[in-house]
Amino acid sequence: MTHIDIRNDDLSGDATRALIALHLEGMHATSPPESVHALDVDRLTDPAVSFWSAWIDGELAGIGALKEFGEGRGELKSMRVDERFLGAGVGRAILRHIMDAARSRGLTSLWLETGSPAEFVPAQRLYESEGFIRCGPFGDYTDDPFSVYMTREL
Repeated sequence: MTHIDIRNDDLSGDATRALIALHLEGMHATSPPESVHALDVDRLTDPAVSFWSAWIDGELAGIGALKEFGEGRGELKSMRVDERFLGAGVGRAILRHIMDAARSRGLTSLWLETGSPAEFVPAQRLYESEGFIRCGPFGDYTDDPFSVYMTREL
């Protein structure tokens, strides 16, 4: 099995910034602008956000973030796997790392928004396989045909 090294990331590296940019481009390619909720680098540096990167053999394989929003709740943000590493377990490793971090901080539930178009079905299946269930909009989100909302108790 491939070793995936997950690190706290300060978002200063070129590889990390490039994958965030690719993530944003992908979101805008599949959803109208008002339905894109991905965070850019500046918003990912908010103190309420923790950001991690996953590495395989010195190559950036994926990214993910946790945004804490009070009352024991957190939101998964910016989950993205580099296309070269799809199917290698990177997304699941990042997701589990974020869930563990959330538990260690005393959070009791995680929430997420992902897309509804076909391109997002693999992400939806990953989240469902880790115990996330569909729910309605949360926080500042509203009903949106391009969004799927999910939550999970920790």
